[in-house]
Amino acid sequence: MVTTAPPSALGIPRTHPLRARAVNAAELRAMTATLEGLDPGDWSLRTACDGWTVRDLATHVVGQYEELARPWLLVGRTVLGRRRHPRLTPLHAHNLCQVEARRSVPPGAVAGLLDRFGPRGLRALERLPGGVRRRIPLSPLFPESKELAEDSMDFLARVLVSRDTWMHRVDICDATGRDPVLREHDKEVVGQVLLDLALDWNGPPVFLDLSGPAGGRWTLGRGAPAVVVQTDAVTMMRHLSGRPAPGVVYDGDPAAAAAVGAARVPF
Repeated sequence: MVTTAPPSALGIPRTHPLRARAVNAAELRAMTATLEGLDPGDWSLRTACDGWTVRDLATHVVGQYEELARPWLLVGRTVLGRRRHPRLTPLHAHNLCQVEARRSVPPGAVAGLLDRFGPRGLRALERLPGGVRRRIPLSPLFPESKELAEDSMDFLARVLVSRDTWMHRVDICDATGRDPVLREHDKEVVGQVLLDLALDWNGPPVFLDLSGPAGGRWTLGRGAPAVVVQTDAVTMMRHLSGRPAPGVVYDGDPAAAAAVGAARVPF
């Protein structure tokens, strides 16, 4: 089925802190440009995130960067979310408070807020020494963070900041009928998702054949692939995040295909 074995996704290196700075800044610029290019009618469109509009996603992203620069807001919104939305998980309740905090902001001003708080948030992250970031866990505020490959502020800085922003940029593009603009840094974001998938993989051997500018070829597990998975890299990220992802093609053992179909990576 596959004549030359591609590299294992386990061999993808974790993003170096200096590389993370460049990727975070590039993704912030890409998201800001996406928001600046929206039409007035786009902001109210529904997204793949259940119950959330384009505007909701955009203000959530603004809130993420704002809280990096103003960590007391992170704590305050977490406490408020648990009180205001007790039926939601702590993370989802907190995220909803981010959206609610910007209800009165005109949609046309949201990109300006991201342009204001985004660089500040990234600078605040960069000022924290790596040793300090590695010692600060996320799970005391958000128990869901225990599912991450690393429960630390360092993992947030090196991986999750760009990953979350990237996925929501794709969500916004999907909702508005645009193709996401992919540049050099997008491959780094995709690679880190695949590394986390590989670290948690205990299923049969898989060959991932992902097309597009952010794609490539990797294996999961050891041995001859039981299934070949073919799609573009962005669609694979939609799938691994739990979003609708038509266009994923499986060729091989049905049980192995089902294992890939059930695979998820925290975003």
